[in-house]
Amino acid sequence: MPVPKGDADPRHPFSVSPTTMPIALGTKAPDFTLKSAAADGLKDVRLSDNFGKRQTLLLFFPLAFTGVCTQEMCSVTGGLGDYAGLNAEVYGISVDSPFAQRAWAKESKIEVTLLSDLDKKVAKAYDVLFPGLSGIGDTSARAAFVIGLDGTVLYAEQTATPKDLPNFTAIKAALAK
Repeated sequence: MPVPKGDADPRHPFSVSPTTMPIALGTKAPDFTLKSAAADGLKDVRLSDNFGKRQTLLLFFPLAFTGVCTQEMCSVTGGLGDYAGLNAEVYGISVDSPFAQRAWAKESKIEVTLLSDLDKKVAKAYDVLFPGLSGIGDTSARAAFVIGLDGTVLYAEQTATPKDLPNFTAIKAALAK
């Protein structure tokens, strides 16, 4: 029996379908300032600081210290040189605290700049809030956005489930245009 959109199937904890889709291509990316935990303390990272300088890849992920999220961020870490070659800054965004993100990055050798959306405002602004993940609360859905030099959305993808990874071939193609 199919699961209605937005309703959970108790047999499958990841079966909640998002009720909104990510923001549309060609729209102005919602600007934000989020905290990142660096070796020397917390710092503010503002999306619009990249405008006119480099493209930005935003990778929303549900939670630190989970299998698929660790796989994704470790894989992206291994390819950071490719993204730099495409004139792109890469940010991973989750609803975890910056301190949890820092501990996870250290433990898993993640070098992607991780940004804390603890209050979920950025996930809401990008229409990628995932309701009730496994009964523990709202998180970011797994999603990817390429933001151009002018601040417009050039690529937007929200995966069907939190277990699915974004299409990194399509992401790199969007960055290469």
